[in-house]
Amino acid sequence: MRSPLLSLPGAVPAEGRDEGVAAHYGDLFREQRALADGTGFVDLSHRGVVTVTGDDRLSWLHLLLTQHVSELPAGEATEALILSAHGHIEHALYLVDDGTTVWMHVEPGTQEALTAYLESMKFFYRVDVADRTEDFAVLHLPAGSISPIPDGTVVRETAHGRDLFLPRAELESFAAGPAKPAIGILAYEALRIEAHRPRLGLETDHRTIPHELGWIGTAVHLQKGCYRGQETVARVHNLGKPPRRLVFLHLDGSEVHLPGHGTPIRLAADGPEGRQLGFITTSARHHELGPIALALVKRNVPLDAALIADTTAAAQEVVVEP
Repeated sequence: MRSPLLSLPGAVPAEGRDEGVAAHYGDLFREQRALADGTGFVDLSHRGVVTVTGDDRLSWLHLLLTQHVSELPAGEATEALILSAHGHIEHALYLVDDGTTVWMHVEPGTQEALTAYLESMKFFYRVDVADRTEDFAVLHLPAGSISPIPDGTVVRETAHGRDLFLPRAELESFAAGPAKPAIGILAYEALRIEAHRPRLGLETDHRTIPHELGWIGTAVHLQKGCYRGQETVARVHNLGKPPRRLVFLHLDGSEVHLPGHGTPIRLAADGPEGRQLGFITTSARHHELGPIALALVKRNVPLDAALIADTTAAAQEVVVEP
């Protein structure tokens, strides 16, 4: 779904999983600084929007999600996962309940599979599931923003900012208002990497479990059960360690090209032909930190080990304890 905000001056379309919105509007670092300072807005209208209504919506979702939501107060934001029977991450949901409806936004293109799964689990519960992606778009206002929000807009507020579920027909009028400047997805991603926040499909693969990414506590509530994959979550938490861990990397700033998603991670001492210990999940150029990345590496990689991503030197910071 192509955003009408791609018609704004300077807009350069994003590619890959973020196709449909702007990568940037002409000045990547200026946009990052604006976002860090609490100004502007980010067009996330390519993300999927799903709603759940009905009297049983919270108690029903509580049975399916990794998060405790049966008593979720209206207006309180949370995030949750849906796992496979083996505990592998299948969906990441960013939710808020407005008192009558649970609103969630999800990764682009995943809303159809999510909606189908939720429909299959309705049984006798009084709930209605709807894919609202064609009607509503997500816009992000950074923490500290004082931009006015249109009356009646559903807002999901977190420490990182506010996600607005805005009627898609109002995108252009909002962009023409006082919330300027428009900020591209590359700036948003750079600050996400800086904050060590994982993203489904980038920091995850087909065998990722929540412990590897630090999603225990933020998206997984350890004092609840009765959801698919809960046995794996409890077993790893109580009896063992995850096989991999998320790390934050400072990359060699002299390199022209950033190592992309999937670039192998090795010990620097072993060189480019050494044994692969992990891979880059996301990389970006940060306005203050320079080239940075998130990566998944084997749990037993020494914390002080010098690493390379292909041929790019990388120094690690701990995100998930080994």
